[in-house]
Amino acid sequence: MARMKVLLIEDVPNLGLAGEIQTVAAGFARNYLMPRKEAVPASKGAIKQAEDIRQSAMRKRAKERSNAEAQAEMISQKKLLFEVRAGDNGRLYGSITSSDVAEQLESMLEFEIDRRRIQLDGIRDLGIFDVPIRLMPDVEATFKVAVVREGEGWADAEKRQAAEAAAAQAAAEQAAADAMIVEAEENEAEAEAEDDE
Repeated sequence: MARMKVLLIEDVPNLGLAGEIQTVAAGFARNYLMPRKEAVPASKGAIKQAEDIRQSAMRKRAKERSNAEAQAEMISQKKLLFEVRAGDNGRLYGSITSSDVAEQLESMLEFEIDRRRIQLDGIRDLGIFDVPIRLMPDVEATFKVAVVREGEGWADAEKRQAAEAAAAQAAAEQAAADAMIVEAEENEAEAEAEDDE
């Protein structure tokens, strides 16, 4: 397979950063990288420009990172509320998807949200959820999403969550108490067995 050296003029995911020289399959370079203006053949003239390209790309990444951090700050302060139909057991008659979340988040903010960056498989129950969004590989924000029955509000979601937490705490305490009783009975049985010997 023919290979060739190229100078990346844009950051290419899973390949390298702008200003780097990479060896790639010739077809990949000719059919993908070069038509998209992400790379040029690594000629002597291009190699001389590599440092300029690298510096320019570093400035561009720094600017993108500062924008992403500002967006992350704005996003992390948001609380989204979805009013849905749900069964008696708290299961939804559908689900809340990353597209739904992105659409509502965009309506609250002044910039576009890529739904693929929202790390959510789908919400299928009533409750309050922490939803992460990855704006850049090292810039992430987390915001809250409350899913409630039609006609309810954020306070109802918080009450439901507090009640579920209290029920879980009570169940854990009951399980611990049951375990202590079982252990005491086992110890008593062992003591009786030793007395019988």
